[in-house]
Amino acid sequence: MRPALRSKIISVCNDKIAKKGETVGLSFYAFFANRNDDPALLMEAATWWIETHRLDHFEKAVKIRAMIEAGD
Repeated sequence: MRPALRSKIISVCNDKIAKKGETVGLSFYAFFANRNDDPALLMEAATWWIETHRLDHFEKAVKIRAMIEAGD
């Protein structure tokens, strides 16, 4: 996964956790605007989320942040 996407995911997770608490869940769509202006980046995140790690549609933000920080 490219470094810019990793940084964005961590930032979004941190923001969601700060606003809604440690139990907040999110999907990979949370990292993108409502319009699909970068399909390749969206597919990169979807591949990581769905194919690589077989995550559920919604996962805890703390779990996703930890995975990204660990280099998964």
